[in-house]
Amino acid sequence: MALNEEDTKLTQLEFACSDLKTLLQTSSKMEESLGKMDKKFDLLDETLSTASRRVSPLQSLAMATKALDTRINRAVTPALALLESFKVTDSLQLKLLELSSILSAETTPKKRLKKLLNYVDCVNQLNSAINSISQEGEPVIQKLQEVVEFFSRTKATDQDRTHRLRETLFTLKALYENEVDAIKFDGLLDEALLNLQDEYESILQLLRHQNIGDQVQVDDKEAEIVASDLGTELEVEVLRRISETLAANECLDICIDIYAKVRYRRAAKALMRLNPDYLRTYKPEEINAIERETLETAISLWIQHLELAVKTVLVSEKKLCNQVLGNIMDGVVWPQCFVKIADKIMAVFFRFGEGVARGSKEPHKLFKLLDMFDSLEKLKPEFSDTFEGEAGADICARFRKLTKLLVHGSSKVFWEFGLQIEGNSDAYPPSQYSSVPKLVRYAINYLKYLTTDTYRARMAMVLWTEQMWKVGILSKPETDENLLQEAITNVMDALHRNIETKRLSYRDKILPHVFAMNTYWYIYMRTRNTELGKLLGDQYMKNKYKVVAEESAYMYQKQSWGQLVKLLDKEDLKRQSKEGLGILARAKMEAFLKGFDEISQRHRGSYRIPDMDLREQIKESTIKLVVPVYTEFLNTLSAVLRGKLYVNPDQLQELLGQIFDGSDAKLKRRDSKDQMVGGNSVSVEGEIMDFHRSRSISSNV
Repeated sequence: MALNEEDTKLTQLEFACSDLKTLLQTSSKMEESLGKMDKKFDLLDETLSTASRRVSPLQSLAMATKALDTRINRAVTPALALLESFKVTDSLQLKLLELSSILSAETTPKKRLKKLLNYVDCVNQLNSAINSISQEGEPVIQKLQEVVEFFSRTKATDQDRTHRLRETLFTLKALYENEVDAIKFDGLLDEALLNLQDEYESILQLLRHQNIGDQVQVDDKEAEIVASDLGTELEVEVLRRISETLAANECLDICIDIYAKVRYRRAAKALMRLNPDYLRTYKPEEINAIERETLETAISLWIQHLELAVKTVLVSEKKLCNQVLGNIMDGVVWPQCFVKIADKIMAVFFRFGEGVARGSKEPHKLFKLLDMFDSLEKLKPEFSDTFEGEAGADICARFRKLTKLLVHGSSKVFWEFGLQIEGNSDAYPPSQYSSVPKLVRYAINYLKYLTTDTYRARMAMVLWTEQMWKVGILSKPETDENLLQEAITNVMDALHRNIETKRLSYRDKILPHVFAMNTYWYIYMRTRNTELGKLLGDQYMKNKYKVVAEESAYMYQKQSWGQLVKLLDKEDLKRQSKEGLGILARAKMEAFLKGFDEISQRHRGSYRIPDMDLREQIKESTIKLVVPVYTEFLNTLSAVLRGKLYVNPDQLQELLGQIFDGSDAKLKRRDSKDQMVGGNSVSVEGEIMDFHRSRSISSNV
């Protein structure tokens, strides 16, 4: 059993030994094969190295060829595109000629405008093509020149190819340098731009302001002032496109000059239809020489025409200018162009207004100066909107200057009016009559007109504005109403001093009282229940004028009729004998009748009382003063007055009535059968000065 196991192991060892021998033999063969393979790899490596050394120049040559091809393409491709641009330019020029012929043949306005848009489009395309050539030409030529220089320097290609490239370079360069400028400045593009300028001017000429005259005030009724559009949408579109085309072709200055020149003429012609011939006179000395009515008419027209110019003509021009030139240079150009148009027009209006404001300071000019000031105040919002921004700064500054001149002029006229009133008393000798002086009539009517609703607020605004300029905006000036009240009170005080000066200059003792009574009563009655009276105050008017008039009336009666009544005093008759009583009584009666005749004559001459109500009051008061005393004297002394007939009390009352009614009340002595009759009537001055037609103070007084 053990023997068998050993045999088996021995057999296995033998098999293992045999396998090892076989493995060793195989390894030996493999090693021999690997040796042979190494020899083959060495041979192959040597062969590849040789081949690599032979192929390397060819590879470098291929890479150089590819780089050269890229360089050539980089220069030639833009050159081909440039040549294509030249072809496009030629085709656009032909198209432009064709459109020009079509445009010339078209006569229908609307169709012509549409064809003109096509013409503008073609001009824009041609300009774009030429600009493309101008921008791309130099870089293309530069690249082509670099390639030629490279080939010449490196001999990278044959001489024929280098020569052809050089000739192409010279041809393209000459074409660019000569043709581009010719096409741009001396060719069809230049002619087209000239044609567009003519078309531009023609269309601008066609846009007119309509119905300007219809918006002027008629019969003192204000018509609504509304700006109208200039041109149709198509016309505006064509103008806008032409403006942009001209600006894109370095013709912006020409475009603006054409626009400003044409539109100024159109705006000026529109305003000339209003016949503003008065604007030709604008120097202060020339304006002072114009007749008053003519100047007032001119100022009224100036107010209407200025409003019309700003609210219609210039607003329409501004809108059109924005529509046509608004897209150029981001909207910077059109305000300046509009101001060029407006500046010439506004300058004409401004210089006339400044001439009026700087002219003579006659009192009657105040109301027209206030009208001008009020018109500027009302126009200020529209004016600021129309001339907003930096471009309109100069026009707005001149507007403010004119406003300032009108404020100063109005104030100066008013203050000088008061000074003229006060200084007028020394210029003329006193009148021999007791009627109200023309100066007083003028001044009261002047101030009454100034305090009407039309001018009260305007004058107050002028006074307030001037005070604000003097004391500064940080101060607290008086209200408009207080300033006006104070100013008018000063004038009334000056008038009062003038009256008192005249009153003291009379030599007659009674006449100054009649004069003062008439004058102060006139002032009080003409201002009572008026805006002037309300402004000054009822208490002021009563204390200043009514009371003085009543005091003067009292003094008049006391020194005239009172002295006459004293002649009939009976106190000294009580001490007389019967015979002496008759003589003294007849003497008193004779003195009374003589004095009555003298007073009657003076009333017919200088002691006149124009105011009917005042005259009636004085007549009644005089009758109550004289007739009772006369009646008592006549009745008491009738016994000693026999033998001579005297006027009875009823006749005396009638005679007194005739005196104050303006009739001849001269006493005549007749016998008992005669009657006392009145003579011809005497006219009484009742003139009330028409304020609007009155001349200046210096010419009237």
